[in-house]
Amino acid sequence: MKYVKQFTIIAFISLIGEALNHLIPLPIPASIYGVVIMFICLETKIIPLSAVRDTGKFLVSLMQIMFIPATVGLIDTWDVFAPNWISYTVIIVVSTFLIMLVSGKMTQLVISLSKKGENHD
Repeated sequence: MKYVKQFTIIAFISLIGEALNHLIPLPIPASIYGVVIMFICLETKIIPLSAVRDTGKFLVSLMQIMFIPATVGLIDTWDVFAPNWISYTVIIVVSTFLIMLVSGKMTQLVISLSKKGENHD
């Protein structure tokens, strides 16, 4: 029963994200609205982490399986991608490297700023 309650909370937040996607005329996917709402609810303790933790862990463990339909879709439309596969590969590798670089630098910055804040207390 605990898992049903946790899944219901997550599904309800996703439903709110879908509603916002239809109400707000911005090119933002409904899932992003849902993630932001969930983040705000967890940070403000409107929803305690314990209310969604177990089901969240389960859903994250299934994430790899969720990419299978997208992969099959790409394979199914290979004739569209085939002429430019080298360009796509280069873009993916370069953008992945840049994201890793920026994420790492930002993490280092946040850690150094938090250490400086601890020293001044």
